[in-house]
Amino acid sequence: MRVLGNSWTLRATILKKCYVRQRVSFSSQAGVECIAPLFQTVAETPQPVPTKITGTIPKWIRGSLLRNGPGRFEFGNDKYNHWFDGMALMHSFKIENGSVTYLSKFLQSDSYAKNKDANRIVVSEFGTLAMPDPCKSVYDRFVSKFKLTSTDNCSVNYVLYKGDYYVSTETNFMIKVDPETLNTLEKVDWSKFIAVNGATAHPHYDPDGTTYNMGNSYGKDGTRYNIIRVPSQTSSSGETLDGAQVVCSIEPEKKMKPAYYHSFGMSENYIVFVEQPLRLNIMKLLFSQVQGKSFSGSMSWEPELNTVFHVINKHSGMKHPVTFHTKAFATFHQINAFEDQGCIVLDLCCQDDGEAVGMFELQNLRKSGQALNEIYKQVSKAYPRRFVLPLDIKAKEDAVTQPLNYTTATAAKKADGKVWCSHENLHDHTLDLCGLEFPQINYAKYNTKKYRFLYGCGFQHLVGDSLLKVDVETKKAKVWKEEGLYPSEPIFVPYPDSVEEDDGVILSVVLTPHQDKNTFLLILDAKDFTEVARAEVLVQMPYGFHGMFVPQRT
Repeated sequence: MRVLGNSWTLRATILKKCYVRQRVSFSSQAGVECIAPLFQTVAETPQPVPTKITGTIPKWIRGSLLRNGPGRFEFGNDKYNHWFDGMALMHSFKIENGSVTYLSKFLQSDSYAKNKDANRIVVSEFGTLAMPDPCKSVYDRFVSKFKLTSTDNCSVNYVLYKGDYYVSTETNFMIKVDPETLNTLEKVDWSKFIAVNGATAHPHYDPDGTTYNMGNSYGKDGTRYNIIRVPSQTSSSGETLDGAQVVCSIEPEKKMKPAYYHSFGMSENYIVFVEQPLRLNIMKLLFSQVQGKSFSGSMSWEPELNTVFHVINKHSGMKHPVTFHTKAFATFHQINAFEDQGCIVLDLCCQDDGEAVGMFELQNLRKSGQALNEIYKQVSKAYPRRFVLPLDIKAKEDAVTQPLNYTTATAAKKADGKVWCSHENLHDHTLDLCGLEFPQINYAKYNTKKYRFLYGCGFQHLVGDSLLKVDVETKKAKVWKEEGLYPSEPIFVPYPDSVEEDDGVILSVVLTPHQDKNTFLLILDAKDFTEVARAEVLVQMPYGFHGMFVPQRT
C-alpha cells in the first residue's frame, strides 16, 4: 500500500481502510490463526516514508536492510497458484542517525511488464502455467505450448557480483538494481556468459570477493550439476559475469531425474553439493506445456534414492573419489561448512521428507480454522543437523566412526566402498515444535570457519512465528516471540570492531495479519536476544523470502 504524507494519523486511517477491504476471519477452530493477509497483493511505496521508533536505535547502524519476496498475486482475472509465483516486490529499511525510513518497489522485470500489459498471466512461474493467448490462431497457440521459456521474476534474494547488487531467482536471469533507490537497472542472462541454464539465489563469497554458485546445464549428454566461479574483478570490459567459469561438472545419479537444490555448502577449500531425493523429471518438464502442468508438477519426492554428498576442491575442480551417503532428507538452506582435522563439517537445515513445497500453494496459505490446521500438520519441519565428511579415508581403510570428538556425527565405511553418514542434531527440546529455517550466521567473519551461533526463524505455524538463536555447542536456544506477529529471516549486523562472534544486532521485519497491530523493523541485541528497538511502519507487506544488509557507503 502506498502511503502519502507525513501524518501518522492519516496513514493509520488508510491502513485501517485497507484491512476493511481485505477483511478475513481470524477465528480458528483449532487454535491456528488465519494468515491470509500475509499473502495478499499490495501496492508499492515508491517514496520513503518515516517510521515510529520505540526504544533507541544505535547510531552506529548505518545502511539498508533489503528484503525480497512476492508482492502481487494476480493480473486481471488470472491468479497465481503458489506463494513462490508472486511478482517480486523489493523492500528497503534505511537506517541512519537513529531513524528509519521505508520504501518498496516492484521489480520491473519483463515478466511483470508483459503480465501488466496483457492484464493476465502470460509468463509461467514455479507453480502457475500461463495459458496461450485466446486471441491467437489455433496454430500459434499450438506452437506456443512447445516453447520452454524462463521467467525473470527475481523474487528470491539479493546477490552480489563484482560489487554490484542483483535480485535473483533460480532461472538463467538475474536483474541489477540500485540498492539506494530500488530502481530496476539491467537484466543479465547467465547463458550468455557460461554454459548453464540457471543459478541458485544463494551464492557463497570468498573474502576477496570471488563468488561461487551452482547451476544446471541441459544438453545431449543429459543434465549436469555445475559449480561456477565468478572472479571479483576482470581486466576485460567489466560486464557482470565476465570471467565466469565452470569449475567442475557433476553427473547426476539419474541423468533425466536430477536433484532439485536451492543452496550448497562451501568450506575454505571445498564445495559440498547435496544431491537429495527431491527430483526434477526432465521429460515432464519438457512436455509440461503440452500436459498443462507447471514447473512444480515435474518435481517428486523419491526417498528410496537416499541423499548423496559430493565434495569438490573449489580451486582445482577435482571431485573427491569417495562418495558420502545418508538416509533421505530434503534441504533448502545450508548453515555453514568448515574444515577440521581432515574432515568437512557440514551444517544444514533438514526435513525428513520433501513434500513441503507443495503445501505452500496460495489456496492452502489462505485457509482458516480446521482446514488450515490440517495443512499445518502435513508440513515437515526443518531442523539444524551436522554431518561430518572425513576426507582422508583410504580406499581399503576399515570403518570410521565419530571422526571428531566434539560431535556425535558418524561416518562409516561400507563394503561397497561408500561412506555412510549419520547426523547430530544441533538443537535441544526448545525447537521440537517449531524447527528452524532461514538460517543465518555472522557470515562476514565465520563463513567457512568453526562457529558457535546460529540464528533463524521458528516455524510452529506455516510461516516464521519466532526468532531463534542457537548455540551449536550447548544446543540451547534463545527465543523472541510475540503472539500474532510473524518475523522474517534474521540478518546479523556486527558491531564496528567487534571481537566476539555474537557482538552485533539482529534485524528482522515483523509482519502481522491483525489490523490493530503494525508491521515493524525489529532490532535485537544478538548476544542476549533482547529487544533494542523497533521501527513501526503503517504499510501492509506480504511475507517474503531473503535479503541482506547493505552498509552505508562512506
